[in-house]
Order: sequence, then C-alpha cells, then structure tokens
Amino acid sequence: MSIKPIAVTTKDGFRMIPVSPAQGYRLIAAGELEIFKIGRATRITVSSIEAYVARQLAQTSRLAA
Repeated sequence: MSIKPIAVTTKDGFRMIPVSPAQGYRLIAAGELEIFKIGRATRITVSSIEAYVARQLAQTSRLAA
C-alpha cells in the first residue's frame, strides 16, 4: 500500500513545482502556499501546492484564449 503525503518539507515542495528556494519562500509569504510548523521544521501542504498549480494553469488558459 502506498501512502500519499499530505505535507512535505519546503525543499521537496519547492522541487515539486519546481521553483528556487527564494521564489518558494516568496510564494509562502504571499499566501500562495500553506505551511505549518512541527517544532522548528516547516512543512508545506500538498493540497496548497496542487491548488497553486491549478491556479497557474487556469491563468495560463485565460491568457491563451
């Protein structure tokens, strides 16, 4: 059985999109990616990464139309 993660490290999250760490932290600061802390470790929700990609695709579709 394979378990789908619901949260990933910032490093893995930034690789999933893919963006640089600097751009990734700008997306977090802008509220584009949802994060939470476990102690000092920051995690990004996979659902917020998927929502960000969906918004980017929708915006690209509108621009192309």
